[in-house]
Amino acid sequence: MYFGGHLVDWLRGAAQRWIDWREIDGIVPVPLHPRKRRQREFNQAEHLAAGLSRAFDVPVLKGKVRRVKDTGTQTKLDAEARARNLRGAFAVRNEAVFKAKRLVLLDDVFTTGATTDSCARTLRGAGAREVIALAVARGV
Repeated sequence: MYFGGHLVDWLRGAAQRWIDWREIDGIVPVPLHPRKRRQREFNQAEHLAAGLSRAFDVPVLKGKVRRVKDTGTQTKLDAEARARNLRGAFAVRNEAVFKAKRLVLLDDVFTTGATTDSCARTLRGAGAREVIALAVARGV
């Protein structure tokens, strides 16, 4: 990711103001569906999470949540359609990993919040005590 280092620096500075990283148990990058992962060859949220992990000494819980529903692109969907499209899109591999944990859920772009909401609900359903959403950009 060409701008990855710059984005991590910017994100670190912004996140430091709003999150007490001493209380965070893990960073969860929003997973891509395997088909999309193969197309892109990387998950930008994972790259950003790795940078934050190094900066704040918090583990990345990579691969602990998976995207089980191939939702395709959501760019042309309104907020309601996005929420419907993402129901049941995520699953955890092992609920014990998330029990009573304070987590930062990291995504690259936050548009309507449907992806964040769906993934956060999955984490809370697995027993996470708190899920804080963090994104690099806000889509319009």
